[in-house]
Amino acid sequence: MTDIERDVRGVAERAKDAAADLAPLNRAVKDGALLAAADALVERAEEIVKANAEDVARARENGTSEAMIDRLTLTTERIAAIADAVREVAELPDPVGEVIRGKTLPNGLELRQIRVPLGVIGIIYEGRPNVTVDAAALCLKSGNAALLRGSSSAYSSNTVIVDVLRGALEGTEVPADAVQLVPGAGRESAQALMRARGLVDVLIPRGGGSLIQTVVNESTVPVIETGEGNCHVYVDEAADLDKALAIAVNAKTQRCSVCNTAETLLVHAGIAERFLPPLLTSLRDLGVTVHGDDRVRPFDDAVVPATEADWTTEYLSLDLAVKVVDSLDDAVAHIREYSTAHTEAIVTDSQSAARRFVSRVDSAAVMVNASTRFTDGGEFGFGAEIGISTQKLHARGPMGLPEMTSTKYVVTGDGHVR
Repeated sequence: MTDIERDVRGVAERAKDAAADLAPLNRAVKDGALLAAADALVERAEEIVKANAEDVARARENGTSEAMIDRLTLTTERIAAIADAVREVAELPDPVGEVIRGKTLPNGLELRQIRVPLGVIGIIYEGRPNVTVDAAALCLKSGNAALLRGSSSAYSSNTVIVDVLRGALEGTEVPADAVQLVPGAGRESAQALMRARGLVDVLIPRGGGSLIQTVVNESTVPVIETGEGNCHVYVDEAADLDKALAIAVNAKTQRCSVCNTAETLLVHAGIAERFLPPLLTSLRDLGVTVHGDDRVRPFDDAVVPATEADWTTEYLSLDLAVKVVDSLDDAVAHIREYSTAHTEAIVTDSQSAARRFVSRVDSAAVMVNASTRFTDGGEFGFGAEIGISTQKLHARGPMGLPEMTSTKYVVTGDGHVR
């Protein structure tokens, strides 16, 4: 066992002990700890900003894009907003202890299924240091210990942020070891976390497709896949074209760097001649590069030829793949072949078409006459989220606090024997 492996297992062991102490704490104690953490972030904001400046300087030296540097950068104003987000988590209902179902059995035994914390949650994530706070807050609220493994690009920021959070917890009943930074900034520390089966209950990767697939393929710890989104919008023959135009533009351009942005637009051949010219003009005016098939390119000289790779690409940029299809079934077939099962949308005034699309598309979220951008814990009314699960086991879609719990059965008898 290497030194890094030993260090990672050490923090995991402490997290497991902390999780056992954290699980039975009531909401008032957990909320008090979250409010103390929020206050500490504001009080020590200048210290965090100073550490963050080191990360930003390194990023510039390494030629990091300005967009990524913006995601990395913290200011006192941004830290205040992060602290406010922690306070909002404190206001959310506590899922722990909620009775999912219960009944009295014919033999008189009382059976209840209740929500309990998952235990130790490892978060492996890229870039943004605000995720360090968000993940810690959501884990604490749901009674879980958090092992935080951010990217090396934000290591200085994350180190100070975790120190601030742990310092705040030391004045509460929540054990400080409920929030820990995984030691090391290299690949070896991430691998050690992925192999800490028995100490870590679940891993949640947050980032690009490469990160997610690496964790899924290399981890011996159970993984909840989140985030990767090759999302589709299908404009049906029976669509209201004004609504379709607004939805398609919003789904692509409202914020193109996130997982619920649309990456492919499928247009029914029956309305292509009426819909594509104004759509392509609107997209071009907004700086979107359209990658179109042979039936799309004749409508606009600015359209570049689509390749097979375009149908599989999560651009996260102002690029959009566009294809003309002959039927709803052809659209569904395309989605089945290329989707990452995140979010798909249909625009149609036909109830039968909407029902057919919803029943045949197998993704975490399916929108009818609405933008893909609504797949979000906040937009769904869940409050904060740890990520959007694109798999089927345990949780699917936006993962709020209830999705960060498991369940156990409590059986109460009166001397019952079998």
